Amino acid sequence: MNYQYPHTIDNRHGEQITFLRLVKDPAGDWLEVEGIAAPKAGPPMHVHFKQDEGFTVVKGKIATQVLGEEPKFAGEGESIVFKAGTPHRFWNPGTEPLHIKGWLKPANNIEYFLTELYQSTAENGGRPGTFDGAWLTHHFRSEVDMVGLPAFVKKVVFPVALFFGKLAGKDGKFKGAPHPL
Repeated sequence: MNYQYPHTIDNRHGEQITFLRLVKDPAGDWLEVEGIAAPKAGPPMHVHFKQDEGFTVVKGKIATQVLGEEPKFAGEGESIVFKAGTPHRFWNPGTEPLHIKGWLKPANNIEYFLTELYQSTAENGGRPGTFDGAWLTHHFRSEVDMVGLPAFVKKVVFPVALFFGKLAGKDGKFKGAPHPL
């Protein structure tokens, strides 16, 4: 996908990401990002299999948690890095909006994945549509996993939704999707 920068996505439920620029680098292209999270907002537990992700708190406070560990907190000027393969989540534990700046290295397909996920979340009242979630997590399973989803959803609901959704032609909306890495 060829996005124009800056490229902002908003799930209309407290999370906004602006992809500021795609940095061309001989070691692999990477994304510079900026995010705003309303109080209590943040993504569920997830893992990037092939990407490192880092943030610096510009304003507010961030809570982070690595799977199996206790939450940690960081304030303005402090940075957090999640290495590839580390299941994690983060959220705004405060009462004011959280503003962070950061990066994702390498870029891979995360911009497409998150753009489609946020759009579906905005259109479906706070959660991605079942078919959209099933399609995105299946298609990009080599790059990202939503660790926080219940096993029943991942092993039963999503496969059924994917099967019947494809029969109904719902996958046409993803026709131009990039190939997973």
